[in-house]
Amino acid sequence: MTASTRSRRLPPVTVSESDGVRYLHLGTPWVQGAMRVKKPLHLELEYVQRMMAWMLLREPEVLTEGHAVQLGLGAAAITKFCHRKLRMHTTAVELNPQVIEVCRQWFRLPLDDERLTVIEGDAGLYVRQPELEASADVLCVDLYDHEAASPVLDDESFYRGCHRLLAPGGVMSVNLFGRDASFERSVQRIAAAFGAEAIWVLRPTKEGNTVVLATKELAVPPRAELAARAENIETRFALPAGKWLRMMKRWHP
Repeated sequence: MTASTRSRRLPPVTVSESDGVRYLHLGTPWVQGAMRVKKPLHLELEYVQRMMAWMLLREPEVLTEGHAVQLGLGAAAITKFCHRKLRMHTTAVELNPQVIEVCRQWFRLPLDDERLTVIEGDAGLYVRQPELEASADVLCVDLYDHEAASPVLDDESFYRGCHRLLAPGGVMSVNLFGRDASFERSVQRIAAAFGAEAIWVLRPTKEGNTVVLATKELAVPPRAELAARAENIETRFALPAGKWLRMMKRWHP
């Protein structure tokens, strides 16, 4: 399949706006991302904020260091936050070229620079590239199609690729639907790749989005240390990290 043929088969990208918030859609009313127009770096959606809970599991001294990778661009909220707020080396992988174009036109996604790379490509192929092994310190996975029913990449092979992509000490966050019957199967696949002891689950948002965290060769400190980290994150980046900590728990199969 050529790139032009693939593009024609991908859903159209549309934009709506209400009460100062701009939304990205893939040809349906389902929201695929959002941006508050007057605060383009603010993480508007609650589940997107929770995707940043990986920040709790990294030591404050290296919190903003290393390479952050996003699989699925959405409205570029996480990409912009990692690039502009955290000032990390940031890579985003997005299959739909229209999404990239619309994010640059309507969602303040900057052009590539020495710290930002946006790749039009298949996330499943990206994580399998041998030369990228251990190249990501942070990995955010949010891969839904226009129906927003379940992740488009969700098998054990994909998550093993994610594990290979992460460097030792790395953290992955994944957006799943906690109220869907497939949720437990998805977590079991992540656990098969990362180990059950490496999995943390946050409570679902009111929409049902449930963020799962998976670590690679990372010792998680006691709760008191996590609480200190949460306070640091709230002070430096105005994110509700204390709330994340209260809703985080280890996953038990």
